Amino acid sequence: MTVLWVALGAAFGVPLRFTLGKLFDGRFHTGTLAANTGASLLLGLCVGWSVDGAAFALVATGFCGGLSTYSSFAVQTRDLGARAGTAYAALTLVLGLAAAALGFWLAA
Repeated sequence: MTVLWVALGAAFGVPLRFTLGKLFDGRFHTGTLAANTGASLLLGLCVGWSVDGAAFALVATGFCGGLSTYSSFAVQTRDLGARAGTAYAALTLVLGLAAAALGFWLAA
């Protein structure tokens, strides 16, 4: 049953990430940045609220897993070149960690 919860969550996360990418991915890939940051915030909330079981599978694994993307992040970082790619990677990591910490803090 867990795999169905994951699939259902991903069915909403994936189209949202795709839409964000189509709307906002320009020169600096802000759609992907927003998707990854938003997923990090929601994951922080899930952990802070001690979500588990089916709810964790639906929201954290399915929705957030579908919303966030490491593969696009990696390709976009490479495509930006050494200087801009390094800045994009650093910004993504800092925002992702800060969003997860904020989510955890807000849930506490």
